[in-house]
Order: sequence, then structure tokens, then C-alpha cells
Amino acid sequence: MKKIMLSGFIAFSSLTGFAQQYEVATDDHNGKQHKMLLGHITDSLLRADTAFSWFAEGEKVYNPSPEAVKTVKKNRDKIWFKVFMGTWCPDSHYVIPRFYKLLEAAGVDKNKASLLAVDRSKVDKAKITEGLKVTNVPTIIVYQFDTELGRVVEYGTTGRFDTELADIIKKAK
Repeated sequence: MKKIMLSGFIAFSSLTGFAQQYEVATDDHNGKQHKMLLGHITDSLLRADTAFSWFAEGEKVYNPSPEAVKTVKKNRDKIWFKVFMGTWCPDSHYVIPRFYKLLEAAGVDKNKASLLAVDRSKVDKAKITEGLKVTNVPTIIVYQFDTELGRVVEYGTTGRFDTELADIIKKAK
């Protein structure tokens, strides 16, 4: 048991150590240039940059499911997340601010969520997306120690990503 806990801690520690290693690029899409972040970023970075005003807007209009908040809160010390998104991606614009509002409502330490911004090809320099077979964004992977409990891709299969996350989190022991 100690070995599992230690490996989970090491994996988690390595994620939080890279929380702000990112680069800024320009995305030329549909004839318009957009600011694009690549690499490990934070929700605070997205909130602070006016180029990503969609983040604050998404948080403002969302009220997390009370049942999802309850489930996340009950298990917050047992789980952590790897989150993949694109600052260029409309699905990420919708899900990611709401995901962070859910975490906040449940009292989850933000360091328990590693956020990786990718380009339109969903590729990152460290090939994390390739290793984890992430092909769409956003993708939220829920872990307990170093074991994946499940993932929600884009809006989820039901369109209620928060309810699907809660269902995955209920698997935590």
C-alpha cells in the first residue's frame, strides 16, 4: 500500500512542479490570428489574460450540479486530475471554466489538477497526449494514486460532464 501511495504522490508532485511551463503561440485559423497557449498552464493564467475572456464568462454562468459537488467533495482527498485542453477549442471554452468552478465549489485544491494546453493536432512536446491516447479536447482524466479511474472527453457521452465526472469519482476507494 505504501508503494502505491508513494508512486501516486510522486506522479502528483511531478505534475504540480511543471504548473507554469508553457509557451505562447499564434494560431492562424479561419483568417484570424488568435493567441494560443501550449504546455502546462493554470486556471489563474487563463483568468488573468483578457485574450481568454471566455474563461470568466463560462464560470459566471455555470452552477455545478449539487450531487456532483457533493461527490467530488467527499472524495477530494483521494483523487487528482490530468486535464487536456486547447485555448483555441470551443469545447474547451465551455467545459474547462465549469470544471474549475466545480472543483472550487467542492473545495478541491487546484494543485490536484494538472492542465495541459495543446495545439490543434493535440500534440505536446513531451508526448503526454500520445502516451495517454488523448485524441480530443477537452479530456479530463480522473486518477486515484497512479491509477486512472476514468475520463470524460469533450462534453461526455450525456452532455453533462459534471455528472459523468461524479460517476467516475464514485469509484475511488
